[in-house]
Amino acid sequence: MDFVYTDEQNDLRAVLCRYLADRSPQEVVRRVMATRDGIDRDQWKGLADEIGLPGIAVPEEFGGAGLGCVELGISLEEFGAALACLPFFSTVVLATTALLASGSDAKTDWLPRIVSGEVVATLALTGASGRLDLDGSATTATQSGGQWRLSGQKSFVLDGHVADIVLAPARAAGRTALFLVEATSPGLSTQPQSTMDQTRRFATVHLDATPARLLDADAAALLEHVRDVAITALSAEQIGGAQRCLDMAVDYAKTRLQFGRQIGSFQAIKHKCADLHVAAESAKSAAYAAAIAITDNPEDLAEIIEVAASFCSEACLLAGHENIQIHGGIGFTWEYPAHLYYKRAKSSEFLFGDVTYHREILATEIGL
Repeated sequence: MDFVYTDEQNDLRAVLCRYLADRSPQEVVRRVMATRDGIDRDQWKGLADEIGLPGIAVPEEFGGAGLGCVELGISLEEFGAALACLPFFSTVVLATTALLASGSDAKTDWLPRIVSGEVVATLALTGASGRLDLDGSATTATQSGGQWRLSGQKSFVLDGHVADIVLAPARAAGRTALFLVEATSPGLSTQPQSTMDQTRRFATVHLDATPARLLDADAAALLEHVRDVAITALSAEQIGGAQRCLDMAVDYAKTRLQFGRQIGSFQAIKHKCADLHVAAESAKSAAYAAAIAITDNPEDLAEIIEVAASFCSEACLLAGHENIQIHGGIGFTWEYPAHLYYKRAKSSEFLFGDVTYHREILATEIGL
């Protein structure tokens, strides 16, 4: 596969890289991750006003930039490198993709507000058991007097405790339907969940006969599409984190002296850095292939998605682990950022299924 970024795509990366370096350096990440909400709404609004990034994948008719999955992947790479505490994944990747794929006129109501940075949105894809709930079986939908109501519990909902709207699949009339619930609706309550990764927040969402708006009465295919986009986006985020860990490790190996020599001159450290480089580059190829496949929708899309999911997750975990090892004692101290990348890698590993899960799906796809 020949793949070269266009000048416009390189410009997008450069602009976002500068913005995150200026507005979301490590000290800001640490300050925000220590708050209850775990996101900076002012920074989110600024990202919309100054760069227009919340609307990157939204068509121009709704005020967005109308760009594709490749540009979305570029953005996620930079977010993965910076660990910015912003609701980009929940709002832009999950909720926006689902809204765009639905046939509902709710797009007109909510997409312009997402583009402006006014609204934080999310999609609840995990049931109370912690497993993916793409068929909506964890939630029931009933209709009375023309009003839909949802009951059930969703777990590990990304930014669910701060979202202004929550999209949720539920079973309705024997089919998987997709609904929209506003955070102010009666019967909806949220509870933040404690996880390893302080830079990414999850919540439990409880629905108790909560009024909801029907977005799509038969959303099975829609949710599979959202899953594909989400895994592709997560793969891009993981390679961004892996590359940052590699850069940190190499920079440290060049400056840290031991026995009167730079530790990067020792064969063991050379091998670690070389292994990281190979893993990162291989993962990039898989992530880029997935981003292109989403746009072109080839026949082997399902296989490419699973390859990207497994390769990128492994590379990110390896980079997070080896970065700490190369740094030695300082690598696992609270003050140094290496542990933040490892924790992000661990939480991302299980976000849409671990490596074994994705390889089992891949084996089925190719007939093993």
